[in-house]
Amino acid sequence: MDYLFDYLGFLAKTVTVLAAGLVLLGAAAARRHRRPAPHIEVICLNDRLRELRNALQQAISAPAQFKKRLKQENKQAERELKAGDDKPRIFVVNFKGDIEASALLNLRNEITAILTSAKDGDEVLVRIESGGGLVHAYGLGASQLARIKSKGIRLVAAIDKVAASGGYLMAAVADRILAAPFAVVGSIGVAAQLPNLHRLLKKHDVDFEVLTAGEHKRTLTVFGENTEAGREKFLEELEDVHALFKQFVGDNRPELDVAAVATGESWYGQRAIDRNLVDEVSTSDEYLMAACDDKNVFEVSWIEPKKPMERIVERMAESAILRRALGWLSGGARGVG
Repeated sequence: MDYLFDYLGFLAKTVTVLAAGLVLLGAAAARRHRRPAPHIEVICLNDRLRELRNALQQAISAPAQFKKRLKQENKQAERELKAGDDKPRIFVVNFKGDIEASALLNLRNEITAILTSAKDGDEVLVRIESGGGLVHAYGLGASQLARIKSKGIRLVAAIDKVAASGGYLMAAVADRILAAPFAVVGSIGVAAQLPNLHRLLKKHDVDFEVLTAGEHKRTLTVFGENTEAGREKFLEELEDVHALFKQFVGDNRPELDVAAVATGESWYGQRAIDRNLVDEVSTSDEYLMAACDDKNVFEVSWIEPKKPMERIVERMAESAILRRALGWLSGGARGVG
């Protein structure tokens, strides 16, 4: 029996030592793999295009022919480097918007970084993908893009999939708007929606009181009883936001017949150009690939490292059913959508 107790004691000590060792190793690994700090990442799209071309050429060309061509290309690159590179530059940023335009943090930092180095003759291309969202959020997004124009830098907006409602509000700031043939464009309208549970609460003898100071502090509510006067005031506010939306688009695109397109409808790229909502039917890839012939093109991204769980939650949010193509508003908030 004593032998058994001695063995169990030895086993307990061994397990304790191993557990402590694992804890220390885990702590050391956590320090080594600490989340990197947010930072700006810049990719030269000319180099990426050259890499793609060389990879394909290597596969389809005779080895001697490929080596000769690669040697000539390298010599040309060396000559350009020695002579100094004064080509115009295009800076590319990407904005993928949700209801709250949460990508604004990235956009603000990217634009700030670009404006520290941009000069006359440079250009910024913003790829916009959004079905709209909250008015104040997308208004701020448009203001961020306006910073580029205020510095005298040409701004181009590219719509490959959808820039409707708040997305189009941002795109309208640009000097030129590109849209893919089947990109969704427009939806110059305002929407707001909220459920009302008053009758359900009343059925179960539940009272809900809304106390306000100010005649129009609360117009429509989720739990209280809504009145016709409240609905009229709420609609008046929506109409005012719509008027601001139309005025903003009209000021930025004076050639546009705002009254004809500010119906809340949206159009595909080919139809949008007929209505002056966009200036050219083209994908961003087509535009940038052509630009690489005589310009240096840089994609600028603000990187916010995320934990695996944060990435999973983000993907779930992006695929939520409530995220519709033309945008929506919840909780009674007003939104361009």
